[in-house]
Amino acid sequence: MGSISFSVLFLLTMSLLAVDVKAQQNHSNVIHLGSSLSPIANRTSWLSPSGLFAFGFYPQGNGFAIGIWLVNQPENTIVWTANRDYPPVSSNATLNLRSDGLLLRTEQGEEILILNSTQDKFYLFADSASMLDSGNFVLYDDASSVVWESFEFPTDTILGGQNLSNRKGLVSSVSTSDHSSGRYCLRMQDDGNLVSYPVNNTYISENAYWKISYDYDHICSYNKRCFMSDGTFGNSIKLSLDQRGLLSLANSSSHIYTLANNSYLGKKETVIYRAILDSDGIFKLYSHHFFGNTSSSVSLVWSALQDQCEVKGFCGFNSYCKGVGSIAECRCFPGFEFMNSGNKCLGCYKMGCKDGCSSSNDSMIPYDIIAQPNISWGDFPYSMVRTEQENCNKSCLGDSNCGAALFYMNGTCTKYKLPLRYGRSQNSSAIAFFKVIGKNGPDHPPPFPGILMDSKKKMILILSLTLGSNALLCSAIAISCFFIYRHQVHRYRKLSLENVNLEFAENFTLRSFSYNELEHATDGFKEALGKGSFGSVYKGYLSEANKSIAVKRLEKFVEEGEREFRAEMTAIGRTHHRNLAQLLGFCIEGSRKLLVYEYMSNGSLAYLLFKTKERPLWRERVRIALEVARGVFYLHQECEVNIIHGNLKPQNILMDENWTPKISDFGLARLLVPNQKRNITTDIEGSSGYSAPEWEKNALISIKVDIFSYGMMLLEIVCCRSNIEVNVSTADEILLSNWVYNCLVAGELNKLVEDENVDMKTLERMVKVGLWCVQEDPALRPPMKDLILMLEGTMDIEVPPSPAISHS
Repeated sequence: MGSISFSVLFLLTMSLLAVDVKAQQNHSNVIHLGSSLSPIANRTSWLSPSGLFAFGFYPQGNGFAIGIWLVNQPENTIVWTANRDYPPVSSNATLNLRSDGLLLRTEQGEEILILNSTQDKFYLFADSASMLDSGNFVLYDDASSVVWESFEFPTDTILGGQNLSNRKGLVSSVSTSDHSSGRYCLRMQDDGNLVSYPVNNTYISENAYWKISYDYDHICSYNKRCFMSDGTFGNSIKLSLDQRGLLSLANSSSHIYTLANNSYLGKKETVIYRAILDSDGIFKLYSHHFFGNTSSSVSLVWSALQDQCEVKGFCGFNSYCKGVGSIAECRCFPGFEFMNSGNKCLGCYKMGCKDGCSSSNDSMIPYDIIAQPNISWGDFPYSMVRTEQENCNKSCLGDSNCGAALFYMNGTCTKYKLPLRYGRSQNSSAIAFFKVIGKNGPDHPPPFPGILMDSKKKMILILSLTLGSNALLCSAIAISCFFIYRHQVHRYRKLSLENVNLEFAENFTLRSFSYNELEHATDGFKEALGKGSFGSVYKGYLSEANKSIAVKRLEKFVEEGEREFRAEMTAIGRTHHRNLAQLLGFCIEGSRKLLVYEYMSNGSLAYLLFKTKERPLWRERVRIALEVARGVFYLHQECEVNIIHGNLKPQNILMDENWTPKISDFGLARLLVPNQKRNITTDIEGSSGYSAPEWEKNALISIKVDIFSYGMMLLEIVCCRSNIEVNVSTADEILLSNWVYNCLVAGELNKLVEDENVDMKTLERMVKVGLWCVQEDPALRPPMKDLILMLEGTMDIEVPPSPAISHS
């Protein structure tokens, strides 16, 4: 009701002003200092001499915005908005022209300088203003020189006579009634290309959905003046719309690429052209025809795209765009549901995982694969292999990282992590496979068993009972024999364990604790510090040594786990480095196995990076990264027997009282004879996000898996965020390695460190090292020795390739 009254008030005001148009045409149309506007005053806007354009207050939402509009019948067309992302103001607001610009005073008494004539020209002040017939609102100084003009600050529209110069752009509006910043942008780039992107994305070709590119050599063969005096070309190009309707890319001498050329030559009407990045993301050219003072019409002259589904980002994550007649609609991928059924553009979530499916229990969820043809999306695959269609299907189903896969007729299988973006329905030779929660998943409880009714099923039941009885009798005999054997072996094992404890204590300077000692030291394992790969860690205190300790209680051990324990004992007992957590002792009592470490009072690197309110100082992060690298180098090459850690991540980097990083958790370590790789496929599993691709492929495992994990951790140290985050402002930022790479190639590394004061050379060095480390191909990852030299700045670093695609 309120918005209707505002609209009525506005239309009445505009009608009164229209009566005064001819009177204004007879004057100089100069707006003097001290002039003011108000939504409810006698004057709500300033008109151009012809009365076709107006500057002032217009209704938006439940209030008013300030802008420029084309005076149409029956509805005005907004072409520019001041402070477009500010909330609407009330009807009691006022706008005053001052020497420093236009000052807005709100009902609450707030003062906002919306047009600042002195922003970039400290010695120039406004003396007057004018709304021109071109649609340009200008401020003049006392010499009648322009000190500010709206044409230099376009929002979503350019008008006839207006240019879009290098590094400037348009941002779409939310809708035709809401002119705040929308979801798409159009940029005039340094390279001379005009490109459209979804907003808040890195400006790289993978995110572009429309662009005008051309052959420089072809253009310059006909235009010798296309190059500037400094030898550059792109910087001289601009998007130009003249008053005859010619929309083109042009330089200072000529039009070099025509997008649209209407050039209407009507004599009985006035024609005004406007090019707009519409709220749907499509760049369009419109013509407005005015027939005297009685009527007007608007026509679409040209559109950059004919298919709405070509606009990337029109549909949100995990959804795809499908054309239905002339209308485009968003649909969820199989196995997904809309986040908001009332606004389907917001994307979809996996059924049963609206709040996120934890990777820790992912293996417990039964999955199925649904195949669907003629669907594509725009993300990078994390794996690309040559295989058969059935193997592609199975590969995704058995891969915890895989959310979907595409199989191409040439035998290429590409796998993708969720969420998927830029989905659309189109004719394609590829078949899409979507991993969905099966019938017995979280949203599908297992069915109640049916009752066998027919005679065949009854016969099967009788035979099953008979065979089962015989099997039960045989099992009872076998169990009896087993217990007799176990009783005889137990005496030998008990003696062996005692000898093992003595042997370990003699070989290494490690203390052998009893279980009761450690239970007492930890007060019954009361204070948990965290959970590691093989069990939980508890804080303890040795009163006789006046020393705090951390006790790692190994859990769920089988025979294979004992081998892990002994390998860890042997490896850690012989390691001594300032960046390794020191093992103090051990306990072996039957199935109870515990390790005793020095206590780290400042927690883990993960807490320091992800949980604290403020980022650690840049110089401290650089130091920590280098010291962790030295610790890993010691494990790989300097200790007595080379060690693969296998589970490097910030949670396993502990900080002592002096904030020295200490690598911990060797529960998954493996020993390597120098220059030897071991084929380990199931023994070691790093944490999700940090584990190298070799784990998923059952490939040869080497120290390069630690290089991969370190690289991912290094990027996290740089950015102080996890390697995968869904709650981010842009889709590019979800996967850290991809986002960092995009920022590197776009020259926007400052985005990674926000407003921090950092050394940009060091930042670039760390980013390049991290990206080399997370390459899909292990052969591309540098050895730790070279990695340290790169971090120290004593070895040159080439620009790494994208880490996103596997070439295996």
